[in-house]
Amino acid sequence: MKAIPARATRGLHIGSLVVAADNSGARIVRITGVKRGKVAKGTQQYAKIADYVKVSVRAGKPDMKGQVFDAVVIRQKRAYRRNTGERVMFEDNAVALMKDNKGNPKGTQIKGPVAREVAERWKGVAKIAQFVL
Repeated sequence: MKAIPARATRGLHIGSLVVAADNSGARIVRITGVKRGKVAKGTQQYAKIADYVKVSVRAGKPDMKGQVFDAVVIRQKRAYRRNTGERVMFEDNAVALMKDNKGNPKGTQIKGPVAREVAERWKGVAKIAQFVL
């Protein structure tokens, strides 16, 4: 997985409720784990921008409720610093659900902006984004 060109902050904890910004059928999801995440022993895992996470659907289509999917964090409220020196923050926390672990998204379009760091790491998500910020 490609490194992101930013100093990302710990934006989301395990158990955080976030918006599913794509048209896959889920509306609200809960982060249950961070895939490929590394933390010290005794420290709770956290997710940041462009991370690969496991999510459980809390609200949305009735047949999707309770199901577990992989997702990518595309927006976070907590400010993070890019290598250019600018600080970036969004007005909500959002994820895009994934169909498989190769980076193919489940939905066909993403509502709202997607961070540039996500577009560089996950090309499939960048293709269906409305715009990249």
